[in-house]
Amino acid sequence: MIKARAVPVPSDSVLAPLYVGADLLDAFAIHLPSGASDDLEVLARALFERQAGWIRALTWVRDAVMATVGVKSSRAIGSAAAARGSAIGYFPLLSKSGGELVVGEDDRHLDFRVAILLRTGAAGGRELVVVTVVHCHNRLGRTYLAVIAPFHRTILRANLDRAVRVMEG
Repeated sequence: MIKARAVPVPSDSVLAPLYVGADLLDAFAIHLPSGASDDLEVLARALFERQAGWIRALTWVRDAVMATVGVKSSRAIGSAAAARGSAIGYFPLLSKSGGELVVGEDDRHLDFRVAILLRTGAAGGRELVVVTVVHCHNRLGRTYLAVIAPFHRTILRANLDRAVRVMEG
């Protein structure tokens, strides 16, 4: 079974200028099955729109807790993004080029960006690389990030693993 793994952050990502001073910076990759789409939007939707029940439950808890301090809920972020143009899951789509798609949001406690890149692996196969960059604005952002960072890594790996299982049929 193919599993997601941590990889170095790609230096050629459009997010590279944001790496400096980031409060969270990581990248994970997974090999794609031969029949997987080359369309980054299709791949991003497989990654973020078909989440496991336990991830949806954690998001609900996050939204309920963060509402008490005035932070946007995932539903509010997604609704606003859909009204402005396009959303993937509840993430606003910020840019899309031939080899990279970026989603993200700015809030009062932190700004985050996620880049999804399609790469050719060392053995010639394709891999999906996901880069996350977070910049905190205040103590609330730093506290929030300290609490969610371990969940973020687990969720991202699980989303990558699940997306590939779906693509494999």
